[in-house]
Amino acid sequence: MPLFPQETLNPGVRKREVFGWAMYDFANSGYTTVVLTAVFNTYFVGVAAQGAPWATLAWTLVIAASSLIVMLTMPMLGAHADRHAAKKRLLAMTTLGCVLATLALAGVGRGDLGLAVVAVVLSNVFYSYGESLTAAFLPELARPDAVGRVSGWGWSFGYLGGMLALGLCLAYVLSAQARGLPATDFVPITMVITASLYGVASLATFTLLRERAVVQRAAPRAGGLFASLKGLAASWRRARAHVDFSWLLVCGAFYQAGISVVIALAAVYAEQVLGFQQAQTMALVFLVNIAAAVGAFAFGYGQDRIGHKPALALTLVGWIVMTLLAYVATDAALFWVAAVIAGLCMGSSQSAGRALAGVLAPASRRAEFYALWTFATRLSAIVGPLTYGAVTWWTGGNHRLAILSTALFFAVGLLFLVPLNIARGMQQARNDA
Repeated sequence: MPLFPQETLNPGVRKREVFGWAMYDFANSGYTTVVLTAVFNTYFVGVAAQGAPWATLAWTLVIAASSLIVMLTMPMLGAHADRHAAKKRLLAMTTLGCVLATLALAGVGRGDLGLAVVAVVLSNVFYSYGESLTAAFLPELARPDAVGRVSGWGWSFGYLGGMLALGLCLAYVLSAQARGLPATDFVPITMVITASLYGVASLATFTLLRERAVVQRAAPRAGGLFASLKGLAASWRRARAHVDFSWLLVCGAFYQAGISVVIALAAVYAEQVLGFQQAQTMALVFLVNIAAAVGAFAFGYGQDRIGHKPALALTLVGWIVMTLLAYVATDAALFWVAAVIAGLCMGSSQSAGRALAGVLAPASRRAEFYALWTFATRLSAIVGPLTYGAVTWWTGGNHRLAILSTALFFAVGLLFLVPLNIARGMQQARNDA
């Protein structure tokens, strides 16, 4: 049996189109891997903020600010994409925005906190827009009983893109360090590498992926924060009727808070607690991406076989184990074990959440419901890292307690997963299509 059977796709969908869709995961993963996880977060703390006592908290505040912007605006953007069949057009605009803002990070030097803050906020906002818009294509491509597998293809392929970006950056960093160059010389080049790969790889998406949605209805032109908040409120009212989708949003908000901590602060934890150097941190994240690619690909098949809910529950248990191992680790060896578990759980849990959102969303409002999913995950990107930053600040820099507190997010997410009924939610989505 082939790994990528045509029978997993909706009628009229070609495999090359799925490849084009997956290439967007390949393209944008370098941004999260290099900018948010492995390189620029520690550069922000140590160089842009010059190692100030509040530097870690400042980094979490910047991530929180970008997430707040996405929370307030993404539902309106998603509703607009549905009404005007504009997912692909908006995806192109947000991709260009993220690429340009990432290039701006190359201009950040010692003490350039203002530029760093603005460029990180803009790049993360545009990245989040693109992530939500591309996810809304998933139910158009995959059959309902195969969304887990197809989502897993995308996530696993995405981690390969993250590894390519990180590998190119790591090669340059090692070369620069061998020549005795400081971080202010080689980190900006890694931003250029990341932005370039993002832009070039995404061209496959815009070449191969089709916009299958049709214009639904004429809509009045509106803008500004008030219109965005009205659109958000209307989206929430419509989604509240879908009980199981609502349970998924609450569950996702909690467990994604824990994942946001790992993405934004794992490298900081490795440096501050275990004394990792830049090259070690990048190698660690490279390993995490390998594990995540394997987890997303293999778990996508397992998710369709054992069910979306048990699959997601299994990954949340794995996350709890991972945080406990990181808490007790006193040397690099045990932390590397925790990192492998984090990678396996990261790829599978994020793929599972995206697939679940797809099967529980009505066909006519997929971009809007995925925008609400993005709202929940962006809320988690505020709460998770801010909690970590606040704990380190209140405890005088105790990163171990901060990582231990992260386990609570996964435990609470597991509790909110219990009442979710997949069959009921799918039937309600079909009835409201």
